[in-house]
Amino acid sequence: MARLKSYILGAGTLCCALGIGYVMQYGLNSPFSSAKASDEPLALSDIVSTSSGLAAPRLPADTAMGMGLPAGTVELAAADPIVIEGMEDMPQDPVASGFDCAVDMQATPVAGAMVDLSISAPCNASERLTLHHNGMMFTEITQPDGSLTVTVPALSERAIFIAAFASGEGGSVTADVSSLPFYDRVVVQWKGEAGLQLHAREFGADYFQDGHVWAAAAGDLADAARGEGGFLVRLGREDTPEALMAEVYSFPAGTAQQAGDVILSVEAEVTASNCAAQIEAQTLELRGEDGMRVRDLTLEIPECDSVGDFLVLKNLIEDLKIASR
Repeated sequence: MARLKSYILGAGTLCCALGIGYVMQYGLNSPFSSAKASDEPLALSDIVSTSSGLAAPRLPADTAMGMGLPAGTVELAAADPIVIEGMEDMPQDPVASGFDCAVDMQATPVAGAMVDLSISAPCNASERLTLHHNGMMFTEITQPDGSLTVTVPALSERAIFIAAFASGEGGSVTADVSSLPFYDRVVVQWKGEAGLQLHAREFGADYFQDGHVWAAAAGDLADAARGEGGFLVRLGREDTPEALMAEVYSFPAGTAQQAGDVILSVEAEVTASNCAAQIEAQTLELRGEDGMRVRDLTLEIPECDSVGDFLVLKNLIEDLKIASR
């Protein structure tokens, strides 16, 4: 009888271990959520339509699962011991679990108040995810081995980054970015093929000349480190459906070698993908000690006979006033 009880206890232990492992891997998971701070929606004015002939080439573009075990009782049919040749007593220690599906994130501050993010998610290979940071969101895709590396402009000195997969799995990491107070930063973010672009014209620069910083001429981080100019970073994977995209312009206002203005504008190219549609976007502005300013934007794109034209959204973002150091 003692040996039979050992068999029953061992079998029960094994079932429990398997059940717990299943729930941990496939069980109830709450997706990450992100609250979005916003001011009143912006009523746009002074929108200028420009000719496509002067434009540069267009940029390339939960169901919770659970498991329950059936209830029931085990009844012994006989009181006599059962002997099975060759079988030894079941082990008392639980069986070691299998593959580790944890999402691991590492963050390293680098020059320009930027942060190198490294993600390892072996159970989320080639999978879409959303990266969140201080109100900024953008879409990425892991490599076939579940890894991802991306460099992100910090928007807070105590920078928290969250990676969220559609399944609800994800991870987070924190980095201290001590150099952020030396930079002014402006973000424009949107969803899908909105055709938006962020432009900065530094110290009187005209379009497509030195000092005009945009996605096709993104500036130099080395210049920013010397206080000589700003730079722009484009975030997101626009080759995925309904991708979250962002462009971030940074200027080293705390170490600037020259005084003057940086003219900022948001422009929307009319394309076959956005014509005659309504697009929504958001701006985030971080300047000095003023804290983050957030503004929502809704824009009606002209009809499709205007494909190739650009809309220049004036006064959407305040220009930067730079004092030399």
